[in-house]
Amino acid sequence: MTRRDGLPGAVVTGASRGIGAAIAVRLARLGYGVCVNYLESADRARAVVADIERTGGRAMAVRADVHDFDALRGMVEQTADAFGGLRAVVNNVGSSAHAALADLSPAEWNDALAVNLTSAFYMCKAALPHLTQEPWGRIVNIASLRAMTGSGHGAHYAAAKAGLIGLTKSLALELAPRITVNAVSPGYTRTDMTRGALESGENRIISSIPAHRVAEPEEIAALVAFLASEDAGYITGATINQNGGIYMQ
Repeated sequence: MTRRDGLPGAVVTGASRGIGAAIAVRLARLGYGVCVNYLESADRARAVVADIERTGGRAMAVRADVHDFDALRGMVEQTADAFGGLRAVVNNVGSSAHAALADLSPAEWNDALAVNLTSAFYMCKAALPHLTQEPWGRIVNIASLRAMTGSGHGAHYAAAKAGLIGLTKSLALELAPRITVNAVSPGYTRTDMTRGALESGENRIISSIPAHRVAEPEEIAALVAFLASEDAGYITGATINQNGGIYMQ
């Protein structure tokens, strides 16, 4: 895809590292002014902005807690003001921790839903007034392989990501035709979230993947950027599995 200068704003939640940072960089290359959302990693978020600006892109880092609807609404307003509107939202933020049902506390369950599912609802609701002012708009939700397969060590995470796919389909129906809503469901990707699993069993994991490797964040970002582009206007309500063949629908 070639860069198209002059696109308005895009918000990427959890964009200070990993897949989120790669998405922010790729959207800036597409021509978006990018809001790099973070909560605690200010230095990393500023580094992502610097990388974007170094190559002529437009970006800013904004601290906002995805648990807080008002904070997200403020971030959306700030993005629209800075970049002349808002046309794309990428709900990337997520957290995962291993916990068997017997050990999983109600607080851990609720927090998993808040971060991985409710935050996407908050972002979409906050962004909607701006997205509807554009000739077209894009929402891309980052789901997970575990939404498809379930998880033997994290029902809270798998359930939240499965709910995100349900939200994707519902909003695709509601917001068509001008706003498309899609999900990308990555498999094993080389990020901080998967570092522990890869360090303890990368060879075993790779042997189970038909592609015989894990993904790099930039590969996930390339697909997200396409879905966030004008070229993807006839794709909505889809969940695209990007997992090297480890799970096929």
